[in-house]
Amino acid sequence: MSSQEIARQPALFIPHGGGPCFFMDWKPADTWVGMGNFLKSLAGSLPQRPAAIVMVSAHWLTDEFQVTGNARPQLIYDYYGFPPHTYELTYPAPGHPALADRVVQIIRSDGLEASVDADRGFDHGMFIPLKLVFPEAEIPVIQLSLRKDLDPASHVQLGRALAPLRDENVLIMGSGMSFHNMRAYGDTRFTGISDEFDEWLTKAVESPAAERTELLHAWEKAPFARLCHPEGGEEHLIPLHVVAGAAGDAPGKKIYSERVMQTTISAFRFD
Repeated sequence: MSSQEIARQPALFIPHGGGPCFFMDWKPADTWVGMGNFLKSLAGSLPQRPAAIVMVSAHWLTDEFQVTGNARPQLIYDYYGFPPHTYELTYPAPGHPALADRVVQIIRSDGLEASVDADRGFDHGMFIPLKLVFPEAEIPVIQLSLRKDLDPASHVQLGRALAPLRDENVLIMGSGMSFHNMRAYGDTRFTGISDEFDEWLTKAVESPAAERTELLHAWEKAPFARLCHPEGGEEHLIPLHVVAGAAGDAPGKKIYSERVMQTTISAFRFD
């Protein structure tokens, strides 16, 4: 590829772990090692270095879709009860106000309400995984919120509106967890439950685009769906819907899967 060519970036749904888990001691010590190594490998799997990143975080819910518009966002340490040093982590990636304005216009042109939040910083759903994926913190990033109603169809629509950005070397990432029931982590009774849901989710992602969309719209009908993502708490799954929408007709595939704290966690990529 010549320096003049721009590659189409994939759309990625990645797990971000538990709080600042990759940057602290844990018991067992290797709990998050596999996931951390996966995140560290992602940059090398891309067709080229992204010009910018649009990150959909499970940790930002708003009445309408919003994007960060600050040129130098501060970090939001939105995790609680962790060691003091984890509140001193840094990730000085720049924002991208021009891209933020453009993203809002793209979303509005598709009939969805959106606005720029000029003050909001980067939450840990963004900076914790990106410290592993792009540790140099030089690529401009804007965060994109989820809408509070967590409506599956609207979030797929949102992603579909943003899909053309992939052809401009913009990497669209969804940061969440494919299994997220806080009371279930570490409970062996949920191992088989998470396996069955993960099998369904993988089949949905790897289905042809039209079928994939239909399945994701009705994700609550999946086996054990509400045991894996309790009612009103599916904010860690819905970033996948945005990413799947941004995929357009591109195929999806599972690129990482591991049993973490007795539950199965996966990541997906759309090329």
